[in-house]
Amino acid sequence: MADATMLDPALPAAPGKPAALRQLLRNPGVAFGAAVIAIVLLMGLLAPLLGTIDPTAINPVARNKVPGTELSIRTDTGERIRMVALLGTDGLGRDVYSRVIYGARVSLLVGVSVALISVSIGLFIGLMAGFFRILDAVIMRVMDGLMAIPAILLAIAMVSLFRSSVLTVIIAITVPQIPGVVRLVRSIVLSVREEPYVEAAVTLGTSVPKLLWRHVLPNTIAPMIVQGTFICASAILIEAILSFLGIGVPPEVPTWGNIMAEGRQVFSLYPHNIIYPGVCLALTILAVNVLGDGLRDTLDPKMAKRV
Repeated sequence: MADATMLDPALPAAPGKPAALRQLLRNPGVAFGAAVIAIVLLMGLLAPLLGTIDPTAINPVARNKVPGTELSIRTDTGERIRMVALLGTDGLGRDVYSRVIYGARVSLLVGVSVALISVSIGLFIGLMAGFFRILDAVIMRVMDGLMAIPAILLAIAMVSLFRSSVLTVIIAITVPQIPGVVRLVRSIVLSVREEPYVEAAVTLGTSVPKLLWRHVLPNTIAPMIVQGTFICASAILIEAILSFLGIGVPPEVPTWGNIMAEGRQVFSLYPHNIIYPGVCLALTILAVNVLGDGLRDTLDPKMAKRV
């Protein structure tokens, strides 16, 4: 059988993977967001190499030094070394530069973990709610109840009930994100379920698992990728809020939120304690959101820009 593009030269060929990737990279939002996220990711992965000293090392003599101050640090072996505090020091003499570098690890870990877990759980529940009418009412009433509680308040309540740790923070942020994913997947499934090819598959006796895997699930991939980026940005922000309030990650673990929390009392005198982690937090959230917008514009045929 002849190809459709051979019969009608005016009919464009379906774009392959290289063409789709080039189209994706041509989107300025995707390019900017991916570049910034890559820098933050490398910063977190290479923290032991990029950091100057241990981010938890306390030096009372070097309390609240301004950026660029030269310091004399005593190592564990008793040797004294000289270093420059690139971003200054905090109220306990800890190097802000090293703490900001290591703080990227926690933010990315929380953001990516929450996005993956909430999308995975929400995708499964949404498929069940959208395809099986008998489960729809029960599942959606539970999701409506969770959505009635503000995400930050629900996260604060869960963190307060359990021991403070990174795992607790991830679970506390994940739970409020699941209902939004469930509602999105359910709406997609309700729409796809009425398509002629799905009805034909049902008529032919296709099993439910095979039907969901081959015909329904592929339609949810692009929206879930976009939704995952927005969840990641929201999770990074909520983690910073929890740490700023002192109920998130333990204080000894450097995160952008608790770095700002520790410097808020001396902000008027030593603003570097808040400005630098705040800039990193804002840029990271902006990059993830812009990446999500770019992916939505590129992956959604209705919003894709036609060249």
